[in-house]
Amino acid sequence: MTDIKNGFALITGTTSGVGLNTVKPLIKYGWNVIAVNRSNKRAEQELNKILTNGEMKNVSFVEMDLSDLDDVRDGSKEILDKFGESLKIVICNAAVYKPRLKRPERSAQGFERSMAVNHFGHFLLIHLLKESLLSSVNKVDLKGKLSLFTPRITILGTVTANYSELGGKIPIPAPADLGDLRGFEQGFLAPISMANGKKFKPGKAYKDSKLCNMITVQEFAKRYPQEELICNSLYPGCVANTKLFRDTPWLFRLLFPLFQKFITGGYVTEKLAGERVALIATSDRFYQTGVHWSWGNRQKSRRKAFSQRLSQRIVNPDTSKKAWELSKKLVGLT
Repeated sequence: MTDIKNGFALITGTTSGVGLNTVKPLIKYGWNVIAVNRSNKRAEQELNKILTNGEMKNVSFVEMDLSDLDDVRDGSKEILDKFGESLKIVICNAAVYKPRLKRPERSAQGFERSMAVNHFGHFLLIHLLKESLLSSVNKVDLKGKLSLFTPRITILGTVTANYSELGGKIPIPAPADLGDLRGFEQGFLAPISMANGKKFKPGKAYKDSKLCNMITVQEFAKRYPQEELICNSLYPGCVANTKLFRDTPWLFRLLFPLFQKFITGGYVTEKLAGERVALIATSDRFYQTGVHWSWGNRQKSRRKAFSQRLSQRIVNPDTSKKAWELSKKLVGLT
């Protein structure tokens, strides 16, 4: 099919927060949006609150539980059947963070749930959609203008997964570190709940999963030339009042936004963060693969995104290759 009239951008997790606020700017830039969520009903309700009736016509909904790899496969087949030839962008945004757990929650396949949702689900999703991205038509109609567009994968990263930044060194409960990946090597099933095979630490489990996200970006960038696929990650600023923190203590939810607004200066609104995600995923200015784009830990007026230096825990070739291969094995790709 060579006469595709519209380009489609897929984004996971649009019922709240950054994902919800990324949809409107994507539509503004001329894209149709595939909203992937656990509940189509809830996603439609929330998007109806911020989009016009005309904008809602540019949104399609696909129900998928990222924690269940079988559901990811079923949802991916639906996406390919409906949108495969015009899918150009995949934005991995959805995440779970449960720092108060005493023992790990388990996915349908028996994996620790934050790693299952944040990393394994997205890892499988983008691999299942990869060939469609690479073979999709190279021209899309954006707001009435036919444009060349290289397919993109954009993954939300975080300061806490990057040991090169101050936020990545915070020892509560411990910095992100996959170690020797012994937990992955041993199958990552109970009683194993951490990538390094050590004792379960829920806050670190989240950080480790985001570290895996950022490693995935770097590996994609190594394996596919920039002319075929652009894969990057970003940190849009600290969205301190997002529902990602819904399972933290109430005092943290009260004080953390104030701390980020008035002490660190890192605070950004969900709306601004969503605009930044849409910009990185679509703009010609970010036609560069393997970059972690950031606006920094202290927000400044008119600051532009820059390429953030990444730690060896992300870019070490041996660790990243091993994480890639073991992830493929665990999600059933090899």
